[in-house]
Amino acid sequence: MKIALAQLNYIIGDFDFNTKKIISAIHDAKAKGADLVVFAELSVCGYPPRDFLEFSEFIESCENSAQQIAKECVDISCIIGLPTKNPKIEGKDLFNSAYFIENGSVKAVVHKALLPNYDVFDEYRYFEPAVDFKCVDFMGFKIALTICEDLWNINDNPMYVTCPMDELIQEKPDLMINIAASPFAYNHDEERVLILGDNSRKYKLPMFYVNQIGAQTEIIFDGGSLVFDEEGALLDEMPYFTEAVRIYDYDQGKIQGLEAFQHEPQGDIEQIHDALVLGIKDYFQKSGFTKAVLGLSGGIDSALVCALAAEALAPENVMAVLMPSEYSSDHSIQDALDLVQNLGCKHEVIPIKEATLAFQNMMKPVFKDLPFSVAEENIQARSRAIVVMAMSNKFGYILLNTSNKSECAVGYGTLYGDMAGAIGVLGDVYKTQVYKLANYMNRERDIIPQNSIVKPPSAELRPGQKDSDSLPEYDTLDAVLFQYIELKKGSESIIQMGFDEALVRRVLKMVNVAEFKRNQAPPILRVSPKAFGVGRRMPVVGKYAG
Repeated sequence: MKIALAQLNYIIGDFDFNTKKIISAIHDAKAKGADLVVFAELSVCGYPPRDFLEFSEFIESCENSAQQIAKECVDISCIIGLPTKNPKIEGKDLFNSAYFIENGSVKAVVHKALLPNYDVFDEYRYFEPAVDFKCVDFMGFKIALTICEDLWNINDNPMYVTCPMDELIQEKPDLMINIAASPFAYNHDEERVLILGDNSRKYKLPMFYVNQIGAQTEIIFDGGSLVFDEEGALLDEMPYFTEAVRIYDYDQGKIQGLEAFQHEPQGDIEQIHDALVLGIKDYFQKSGFTKAVLGLSGGIDSALVCALAAEALAPENVMAVLMPSEYSSDHSIQDALDLVQNLGCKHEVIPIKEATLAFQNMMKPVFKDLPFSVAEENIQARSRAIVVMAMSNKFGYILLNTSNKSECAVGYGTLYGDMAGAIGVLGDVYKTQVYKLANYMNRERDIIPQNSIVKPPSAELRPGQKDSDSLPEYDTLDAVLFQYIELKKGSESIIQMGFDEALVRRVLKMVNVAEFKRNQAPPILRVSPKAFGVGRRMPVVGKYAG
């Protein structure tokens, strides 16, 4: 039996696009001699469809697409993922399902049992968990077909009382196939290899695991589909962040022609770079946009976003707007100009001094003689937002947000000012990682000016301002934030690690108080195990101090 794994990029709800892509891959695999081609979880509709699942027409479109795909399965079979109706009165209305299609019709239907309900996952909101399990017979082989979580963390999650493979193994299957929608995080590839390899070893069966690639708003899928032998040894690893179809020869209980090798993960920064580029590219392409605009200050955050956008969209589709104020330093303006020259992107210089003075004069009868404060600082940030949004409206650009995770965490940003944007590019990247990413961007030639990297970070909203006037040094701040956000440790635990008590309590308070800002921020490209947004749901009003 020759098995093809199709690692593809889908668009949520674009049934015509997804169906044509699946059919094209079926024809390609058939031409290369495959007997079975395997697609990812919910490949027909895209993952995660969220509340689209509540529309009956959406479910009907999934079924119609599946029937179109089935008609193309002549002399080849396929496995596709889609939501299906639960015929029973009790329970949820839908199953998260896989169709095994052979000779133009659906031969078997497999439902997902273990429905993740953590972080970015919310499957139990929509789907009924399966309770009955049966292998699929094909070409004289018994296939244990499961869906994503059914082979994930099954031993240490008390919410899962039924393990599909423990049931399926009783039928003495010959191999396992798992179709997945496994999101990217910079540490997740190593987790996958370890857990799936352990399952192959546990059940003493070879495994074919197919993931998908592509960004669905903030959630990014990195591919990296895997093949293991019956001893849990890794035999093949498909490329990351790239579509691919590969064919494997399974015969006499073995996967032929492959030798075991060790998984060698990319570095975290390289993976984050690749994920962000794909995230930007797919956000624009899948939304029907082509051109981006951003405010370029000469600082490292906006410089990095500009460079990533130019790589994702091509330099000619990126508009960098320099908006100097009376507090902008000459070197910041020059650093920004050097960057656009290095990238070859478009740029405009639009000073905001007149706009901010007009606002200040307008407010003078109310502000009277009160001293300069954050109010005047934020008028500058919001004046810049008006400029870039005007560019967006007039010329059809989509605004990229440039705030990093450290700033998002502690609220170091202006609502309706520098927090504006359609998508947050660096909102899951700590400031210390921003520096590493900038150096990675410069690995072959200087793209981001060295002065943008080495100078002390500053919002330049008042004379001589530096970030360190308001925040701890980023090395310390990010270390505390990582313990609190990613590792979910409370203040006492973090203090016991040796961090200053006053600093810890101050930082955690800043994080919690800033929830109202994050609640109004754009979606953030997720690259870490715990990002702000759908995977971290905190009350806007709450008194827990952490």
